[in-house]
Amino acid sequence: MHRELVGLSSMATRPVLADLCEHLRLAHGTPVRFESAGGVEVARRVREGAGADLLVLAAGAIAALEREGHLLPGTVRPLWISQVVAAVPDGAPAPALGTVDDLRAALGSAARIAYSTGPSGTALVELLHRLGLADALADRLVQAPPGVPAGSLLSSGRADLAFQQHSELRDLPGVTVLGPLPGDTALTSLFSAAVPATAQDPDRARAALGLLATEEASRLAAARGMEPVRD
Repeated sequence: MHRELVGLSSMATRPVLADLCEHLRLAHGTPVRFESAGGVEVARRVREGAGADLLVLAAGAIAALEREGHLLPGTVRPLWISQVVAAVPDGAPAPALGTVDDLRAALGSAARIAYSTGPSGTALVELLHRLGLADALADRLVQAPPGVPAGSLLSSGRADLAFQQHSELRDLPGVTVLGPLPGDTALTSLFSAAVPATAQDPDRARAALGLLATEEASRLAAARGMEPVRD
């Protein structure tokens, strides 16, 4: 029996990777286990030499780690595109999001707006600057701690509007997903995978990396709100 491969990932990809690990084990006899944490924390661990066979993070974080020499050359592979969606607490009035003016109104009427430390949070802050709302909303923004879904601030009453990856909000209790942002305010994040330089079995890690992009794996990813990257 082969040694279990160990992967590191951000929280945004945790649901889909749980499904894919089960698929790899049953369909391909490849035992893989992913440990998930906030993307910033995972990148820090990789930089400090954490032992791992696979790595799944936002494309920007993967690119930085590749430039710094923490990944095996030639192993970076774009996998999934994830939409950022808006959400409110269950039972709360659902603001319209059909137009950019609707989004402006929803943001303006929210008392507390939750966002993440990950790529969706960075993209939201950039969007607020682009809309000219950053200063007006600065005191209303609530950033979830690393590794904590922004949607959990909705269910706990600490926010009444949240923005995060669809995969992290879709199955969260106490949360109603409103949908993606309208028009040219739509936000997406690209997630990539690679083999870290610390991989104990790089050949098996490369093979498992290829299995994450098969048609069946792509179908499982789509069911979790991740759009597969097509060649």
